[in-house]
Parts: sequence; structure tokens; C-alpha cells
Amino acid sequence: MTKGIIIKNAHAMALLDQKNTVLNGGSLLIEGNEIKKVFDASQLSEVEKLASTGEYKVIDAGGNLVLPGFVNTHHHFYQIFTRNIPKMQDEKLFDWLIDLYDIWALLDEEWVNYSTMAALGELALTGCTATTDHHYVFPKGGERFIDTQFAAAEKIGLRFHATRGSMSRSKKDGGLPPDSVVQTEEEIMQDCERLINKYHDTSRHSMRKIALAPCSPFSVTPRLLEETAKFARAKKVKMHTHLCETNDEDDYCLKVYKLRPIDFMESVGWMGPDVWFAHSIYVNDKEIERMGKAGTGVAHCPSSNLRLGSGIAPVPRMLECGVPVGIAVDGSASNDSSDMLGELRMALLVHRVGTGVSSMPAVDVSGWAASTALKYSISTLREN
Repeated sequence: MTKGIIIKNAHAMALLDQKNTVLNGGSLLIEGNEIKKVFDASQLSEVEKLASTGEYKVIDAGGNLVLPGFVNTHHHFYQIFTRNIPKMQDEKLFDWLIDLYDIWALLDEEWVNYSTMAALGELALTGCTATTDHHYVFPKGGERFIDTQFAAAEKIGLRFHATRGSMSRSKKDGGLPPDSVVQTEEEIMQDCERLINKYHDTSRHSMRKIALAPCSPFSVTPRLLEETAKFARAKKVKMHTHLCETNDEDDYCLKVYKLRPIDFMESVGWMGPDVWFAHSIYVNDKEIERMGKAGTGVAHCPSSNLRLGSGIAPVPRMLECGVPVGIAVDGSASNDSSDMLGELRMALLVHRVGTGVSSMPAVDVSGWAASTALKYSISTLREN
């Protein structure tokens, strides 16, 4: 039984700290879930002495780049098996969802288990060591899907923050999803409490946490959003949802709630440093300023947003206003992959269009992905 891991003599070790420190010939000492010490090249003899004890697994990183683990801030693992379906290749979000709901109504524990393991494996292979997942489809018999995900995450070895999703507003009530994939508000809140009590671990370097995540303004009731916010804050857990992803969503909120999406979510208690939204493409300057002042974060999903033709989130403006921004691959049905490195590259490229290279420095994108800049709801995903 080893005491930990030594990664030694890296060609370059990028700390992705505020000084953008890069160590040539750097080394790391890891014990348990914690990086105990970072060594520069002048301390190699100290590293070699520790390695010679035989108490550590030693990885020679000569010729390699060493980076902090990336953090994926939004995903839908279950979508792994509905990627690349021809009919959905040229649909926009609402049509895409309507066609896929009938397939997702067939979800069972085997599907959830293998899709979770596949998604986590893809993430790990592209440098991700911590991830959220937004699972919100619970057909009858799916009451233990989140438990299945935690068991799969333990096998793969990634830090996993499950965001327990929910849908309570079906077509018959003016929502988008069919009756077969929604739950009652009572069922949702009871399971949220069960999962928090069973899995939410607040200890240092915890591998398991829960956040509460009603799916979207067009698939849950205002009452569920309000009750979720109150309950989450009472339990001291974070809150997550999709927001401002398309113009259709904007039109829906204006028609049904007489409010723009940001205004509606604020009216039901969803604004603050314990909240992060996925996408946030269709937000104006004043809304971005309010989000920045409140500390409300954004999971930026560039590949998915381009794939569905939804648009490009105004991330440079968000950063100017102090909005915490993280990178996310989103679900594989709208991305076709769970590639964190690919997502970094996409984020780098899309924000240079029309604004130039200086508008999005490569080191900034790497910093988001490694979570060193995230100070909001999911900052605890990465702990040195």
C-alpha cells in the first residue's frame, strides 16, 4: 500500500494560478486526495529522496506537460447513447428536445450506469478530474438513477457533484416534456432530501456532493423553483438550471410569466453566489451586471451552443462584470463528445471571432477549466 503519488521532472508544469506560473522540471507530491507539495527543478534531489523510499508510486513526467485537473460544470451523462441520431442533426433546441423525450422515457438503470461510466471515462481521458451531471429525466422506475451514478463515479474515480434535476410541468400543463418523464413536486422534493442525507459530503476534499437542479423555466412550475430554492438554502446546497439558452425560451417566459428569463428566475429566488446557470446566451448588459453583483455563475457550453445553432454566450462581457464562468461539455446528444480539451479549444476560438486574439487569451480559458477562477457555486469541485 503506497502513501501516495509522486509526479516528477515534468517538461512543464502549469499551475494556472494568478501569476500563470510554469515550472520547467517541476514535480508534485500527492497523498490521498490532496496535492501536498509542488517542487521546482532545484528541489529534484528532495523529490528523488522521497521516491527512493519505495513508499510512493512514481510517475516520470519527463517530456510531458502537467496541468491541474479540469472541472466540467454542466453535463447530461444519460445522453451518451443518443448522440449522432440523424433526425436530430439539424433541429433547434425545442424540436430536438421534443423528439428526444420519447427516447429518454425508456431510460433504465443499465442505461444510466453505462452512460455514466462512458461519460466519466471520456472526461478523464481529456484531463477532467471533477464533474457535475444534470440528470432530470426520471421515468417510472428511475427513482434510484442518481444512486447508480454515484456508484459508477466511484468505480471511475472522479470527483462527482450530482445536480439532482427535475421536471414537473408536462405538455398538459403548458410545459415541453411528455407526462412519461415528469414527477410530482412531492416526489421530487422527497428524493432531493433523501439524496442530500445520503450523499452530500461537506468534508474537505469530498468526492460526493449534491446540488438541486430543476430543469428549466419551461419544464417546471414556479412553485417548484421557489420550494427548491428555500430547501436548498436550508440544507446549504447549491442550485443549478438551464437558462437563456435560446430565443424560444425568451419568448416562452415572456408569454407565460410576462418576464424575461433572468427576471423570472430572480422573482422565484434564483439569484446569488449559490446559483449557476447553464448557457446564458441571451442576456443583456444590465442582466450580466446584475449576475456579476450577485455572484451568480455560468457554465459556458460553446460546442453544444454552436451544434444546436443557439448562439454564443457573451463571456468576455461576463468576465468584465465579475460573473464567474466555467467550461462545460454539455450532453453528448448536443455535443457528440465529452471532450474537455476540445471544449477548451472551442471556447478559445469562438470568442476571438470578430474581436481578435487578445479578446480571449489561451491561459484564461485553461484557468476556467481548471476552476482556479471559479469562486461561486461549484468552486469546491477543485480543492488543492
